[in-house]
Amino acid sequence: MALVPSQVLRVAILLSYCSILCNYKAIEMPSHQTYGGSWKFLTFIDLVIQAVFFGICVLTDLSSLLTRGSGNQEQERQLKKLISLRDWMLAVLAFPVGIFVVTVFWIIYAYDREMIYPKLLDNFIPGWLNHGMHFKA
Repeated sequence: MALVPSQVLRVAILLSYCSILCNYKAIEMPSHQTYGGSWKFLTFIDLVIQAVFFGICVLTDLSSLLTRGSGNQEQERQLKKLISLRDWMLAVLAFPVGIFVVTVFWIIYAYDREMIYPKLLDNFIPGWLNHGMHFKA
């Protein structure tokens, strides 16, 4: 029951998304105090979707490691439901929203930075956090 490198990578990605979310929520920005708070930004919604998706991936990996070879039909059925939830979330939410956010952000950023990410935001959001929120590999 050794861990596969992809399972370790999923845990690392989940931890990185959680750290980005924690750092983003710790920033005191005027726009976070208005109606909708952080939830009005598609970037933040995408970060939450990605974190939940990778959380489900890690949960699926742990469940498959724990139920491997047990022969319990109920556990196998629950694992198949979890796998189908993970696959649905990737196909319907995580991939399309993630690709859309990254593509639109960087196209507009390359065209006119001030339109989507004004230099004023550099005082609030460090460069590494901006790239972490808008770069998906």
